[in-house]
Amino acid sequence: MENVYPRSARTVCKEIRDIMESSIDGVKLVLNDADFSVIQAKIDGPKDTPFEGGRFNIKLVLPSNYPTEPPRGYFTTKIFHPNINWHTGDICVDTLKKEWRPDLGLRHILMTIRCLLIAPNPESALNEEAGKLLLEDYNEYTKQARLFTEVHAFVSDTTKKSSVEGEAASSALRDSNGQSNAKLKKSMKAQKKVSVARKMIRRL
Repeated sequence: MENVYPRSARTVCKEIRDIMESSIDGVKLVLNDADFSVIQAKIDGPKDTPFEGGRFNIKLVLPSNYPTEPPRGYFTTKIFHPNINWHTGDICVDTLKKEWRPDLGLRHILMTIRCLLIAPNPESALNEEAGKLLLEDYNEYTKQARLFTEVHAFVSDTTKKSSVEGEAASSALRDSNGQSNAKLKKSMKAQKKVSVARKMIRRL
């Protein structure tokens, strides 16, 4: 694990293990077996927001003394949002700045970032245009935010259809133990993908 002190590495691995064992609604970790100093995740746009239907990639860059100091957070998917710099992806949220406490952890950060898509804060805008529209012309704000979502983050109907069809096929192939061949194959593939990460975590 590059650029992270041993104590920080243990903390990060334990937090990742916790998230893997008890997932966060609308958030999926993307593990890098070789380096946990940069945490990547995919966030689904919440319902009844202009980000609904989108899937946004983010990354958290952990300092060497994490969790004493907070990570730096970025959206790597373009998004029109008051608290996200649409040039750099930098995230402005108090949890990553003045309100940070070492006991908060990755789970709290990821949940806070997803909540930011539900309740933006125009008073601390990194995207001044988005912040101004949110305050003065909400309809235009949602129009612009939805357009960015459709162009940069939209999950196609084909992808959704494939996912639904895959679930239906798994149900049709369910065996006497309530498991299916499709699920077993998927499970084996997933276990192989994260085997290195899990071995590292279990040693802690």
